Amino acid sequence: MTVAVSGVEFGWGSSGKLSAVLAALRQRTSAPLRFVGLASGIGRTVLAGHAVERWYDLPASPGEVPRAVRDIVRSQGVRAAVVVLDGDVAKALESAGIPTVFVDSLPFLWTGADRAALPLEVSVYCAQRCVDLPDESRKVLEDVQTLRWVEAVIDDGAAAARRPAGEGVPYRRALVSLGGLRAPRLADWTVYPRVVLPAALAALASYGVREAHVAGNLPAGPVAQLVAERPVPLRVTAGPLVHGEFLGMLADCDVLVASPGLTTLLEAGGMGVPTVCLPPQNLSQIFNGRFHSRAVGAPVRVTWPADVFREDQVLAMRALGGEDSALELIYGGIARSAGEARGPRTSAALGSRLLAALRRSEAGADWGALTSAVGTGGAAQVAGELLGILRRASLPA
Repeated sequence: MTVAVSGVEFGWGSSGKLSAVLAALRQRTSAPLRFVGLASGIGRTVLAGHAVERWYDLPASPGEVPRAVRDIVRSQGVRAAVVVLDGDVAKALESAGIPTVFVDSLPFLWTGADRAALPLEVSVYCAQRCVDLPDESRKVLEDVQTLRWVEAVIDDGAAAARRPAGEGVPYRRALVSLGGLRAPRLADWTVYPRVVLPAALAALASYGVREAHVAGNLPAGPVAQLVAERPVPLRVTAGPLVHGEFLGMLADCDVLVASPGLTTLLEAGGMGVPTVCLPPQNLSQIFNGRFHSRAVGAPVRVTWPADVFREDQVLAMRALGGEDSALELIYGGIARSAGEARGPRTSAALGSRLLAALRRSEAGADWGALTSAVGTGGAAQVAGELLGILRRASLPA
């Protein structure tokens, strides 16, 4: 039976969750399943280790997506779908008669202004458990008829063996994760690494780290230059990793320095890896970083200087105009911080904050607390919902 998979074109978290769900499906059924992918352009690298038979690009115009999806599912004989965070694709699949499992990993983010973008009438709506659900988000989710709360949607391997507390201190091997970086309406997605990566490498070298790998959807030219200019004696490698490679490197590092994507924080928590959060790239990462520091009980979150943007101002903008309004403030502030006059000053400030956070992290923390709070069985639960749809689809009429 053919299953369509799709993840939102915003960072790599959605692709990491799709990877975890596909791995869970392989473990839980011997039935032959065939996968075709829709959109998910920036995440296909992450999913390279899975047998997605064919990928289909979708039109840039939202109005043309339903027809394109309808043509694809008919030609490929799609029987069910799993979609992470892309409401437009989920709606198009349901409109084409394809029962769809929608995975919402950010249920705490939504306000009434975001309601129209969410597939509230999808066949199964799997919302990932969170440590705090604001009232405005709760009101939106109350309208979902098929709501299922699931645990963290991460790979089983990320929670297989938690390392002993204090192992690897002081840190000598670091993994720096910048995630997918690209996002809709983000004019220049190279700005964040240009400002943040020099700060991260300088802080790691000053701390005493000897080896670091920089992972993420990184522009090759600027990264090569940054690596060439790395602080001595820090040895730096860089390049994107498929999901399994990322988990392997995460398990072997002493410390993770990451932009606070939720999937990455949950995977690191499952392994008990000490984690320091870089400043947020977007709105959800403000929440993620706060959730993480509060859960682990340690001040290990780096924030932007006030002249880039103030988080309370961003959250107030979200309450008034939804996610898009808040993102305009975030993206604009980061872009201005990268100017020739301000870029070195911003990087220096971030480097000092990051070095302080690394030193504070040495005191120890409950690194698995965020993951423990939401559980680790979400990938299996989402896979179970999808298999239930497929079983019903195979029954004779």
